[in-house]
Amino acid sequence: MPPQETSPLLGAQHSHHSERFNFLASSKHLLLSSWLNLLLIAVPVSLIAEHLEWSATARFVTSFVAIVPLAKLLGDATEQLSMKLGQTLGGLLNATFGNAIELIVAIAALIQNQLRLVQTSLLGSVLSNLLLVLGMSFFASGFFFYESTFQVTAAQASSSLMTLACITLIIPAAYHASSGEDTDSWFSGDAPNPEDPSLHGLLILSRGTAIILLATYFAYLVFQLRTHSGLFEAEETEEEETADMDQWSAGLWLLIITIVTAVVADVLVGSIDETAQAWNIPKRFIGLILLPLVGNAAEHVTSIWMACKGKMELTIGVAVGSSIQIAAGMIPLLVIIAWPMHRDLTLFFANFETIVLFVSVMLVNLLLQDGESHCCC
Repeated sequence: MPPQETSPLLGAQHSHHSERFNFLASSKHLLLSSWLNLLLIAVPVSLIAEHLEWSATARFVTSFVAIVPLAKLLGDATEQLSMKLGQTLGGLLNATFGNAIELIVAIAALIQNQLRLVQTSLLGSVLSNLLLVLGMSFFASGFFFYESTFQVTAAQASSSLMTLACITLIIPAAYHASSGEDTDSWFSGDAPNPEDPSLHGLLILSRGTAIILLATYFAYLVFQLRTHSGLFEAEETEEEETADMDQWSAGLWLLIITIVTAVVADVLVGSIDETAQAWNIPKRFIGLILLPLVGNAAEHVTSIWMACKGKMELTIGVAVGSSIQIAAGMIPLLVIIAWPMHRDLTLFFANFETIVLFVSVMLVNLLLQDGESHCCC
């Protein structure tokens, strides 16, 4: 009997010892966990290209490729750290760093006063998650399940907030249309014309709306992570995941990857103008299509993989939740950040972009309202 009583104590001591700081073992797991990390060679190459002033195309391609493994490492480090912090703090951490790549690229563009690139890259991320990721996830689940179900209440709460965020982008467009100003001239450059008579009103409207929208998003986080967290969890919790990295190593790597990503993103943004001219493609295409594909690559794979396993709550959380983070959290946050920087970033998007976002949000609302997905595969 005594040996049986002491065995768990010894095991607990060993488990506690294994939780100590072990940077080498944690780094080995993080860096060797995927073949995709071989692309990390593009990180020093992109920095060398920037230092030696290589062509814009070389700088764009190398930094573009470097963002892909950095995005995955950022997601892996966040996931490892969230396992150690408990469900509430872990959920908050995932919500904060879930779209860190988009935020870092957007801040780099904001510093360089490329406000149109900020808008198109964030809007492209929202559309990519709502249309491409969610659509491919539903399609992939059809190969394994005749019918996939998910929590209706949580999905409707998410889609309602997404609709609210979409409306906040329609109101500035309506305000600008009522002023009678030419929309095409507003979006002809990287930033709006400071002498535009409607700019002052748009800035006041956008900044006030951004503050309200941020408060609403924080209330949604409390709803999701604290008061009604059970609605956003999958029913099956048989598999308990154990962290392969200690929390200090995961946190340190999270800081390192964020700093490296910020440097690479600065190189990427700085090369977009010349690259767009060299390739004869519009900057809007780079912002709406290319940058979101790179920044969300890891999330795309995760969402589709979870859908193939029948974990639709996680799929909805990745696709729709990520869109909410950007539309209701990141876009208004950047409007507030731009305020003291004297950058005239508003919530006024081009009419075509606003219409596409509205139609996409309405389509997703219709798909999620019954809590089921079907696919004839």
